[in-house]
Amino acid sequence: MDTEILRPTSPTDFECAAAMIRSGALVAFPTETVYGLGANGLDAAACARIYAAKGRPADNPLILHIADLAMAHTVAHDVPFVAAHLFTAFAPGPLTVILPKAENIPDIVTGGLPTVGVRCPDHDIARRLIRAAGVPIAAPSANTSGRPSPTSAAMVFADMEGRIPLILDGGSCRWGVESTIVDCTEEGTVTILRPGAVTREMIAAELPHIEVRMDAALTAEDAVPRAPGMKYTHYAPRVPLTVYVGAGTDVVAALREEILRRSAAGQRPALIASSETIMALSDIIHADDTYHCGARGNHSAFASCLYDALRHFDDLPVTSLLAEGTGSLGLGLAIMNRLRKASGGDIRFV
Repeated sequence: MDTEILRPTSPTDFECAAAMIRSGALVAFPTETVYGLGANGLDAAACARIYAAKGRPADNPLILHIADLAMAHTVAHDVPFVAAHLFTAFAPGPLTVILPKAENIPDIVTGGLPTVGVRCPDHDIARRLIRAAGVPIAAPSANTSGRPSPTSAAMVFADMEGRIPLILDGGSCRWGVESTIVDCTEEGTVTILRPGAVTREMIAAELPHIEVRMDAALTAEDAVPRAPGMKYTHYAPRVPLTVYVGAGTDVVAALREEILRRSAAGQRPALIASSETIMALSDIIHADDTYHCGARGNHSAFASCLYDALRHFDDLPVTSLLAEGTGSLGLGLAIMNRLRKASGGDIRFV
């Protein structure tokens, strides 16, 4: 199968892509978070092709992408007041809401669960595609399962060449990490299942009389994932990753010791870190083996380049990755969630 990359500009471009969706084909498209691998969310056979293309476990649910709040009522059995309030406050935007699914939603979309994740992306290409298709579009990230999510059309092509017919190119994604997922099915409580750019603090400010809590990570082998990204290893680079968290000077000292130790052992470590940390270590590591993630504490800059950083060294003969972590407030919580999964939990607090 040939894979075309198209930057859509005309109504004809969108109608052609929409016709492919309606016919059961897969189309990758940009959102403000990451690129999605889209199929007709009402077509079980089409959604099965997503799992096949990604190598995705069949019990890992998909998210349904909608063009507006009105479409939410066609895919959910009920949209509770709290969910509708969050949609009004944050949609279009990087928020996925777990709702009781409508009867017309195939079980393959929900991993057999009675609930479905629904979101309205804040990207013109995504919403124009959904409107042209006339159906909700089921879409996980457009990468092979377990790999870092794609934030550009080129990253999608690297994983999906020959697996899908079309990639819509909308440039680089703005946020760079997947949407926040919240469960609104329990009355009086909103549970965050996956952190993202819509932070706990932002949700709590919108719902001052509702308990907003974080869900405990699902680590048991027999656990049923309630949302994408809760059970399986995600975002893994091709070599082992270790993440260092602490005050800036302490992290620099720990990284210096580890880089020198690994280099003396004949290894070639690479470094993903803030500009300040890379500058402080420039005497012991070559610039080619570093990736700048912006100024220390700039979580937006770090998030937007995180997955590119995790893929950056794929074709270089490095033996391991070392990364500087962040704090866990606001967007930092989402960054650390992804780094924890990418490293298999190899986090060093210094």
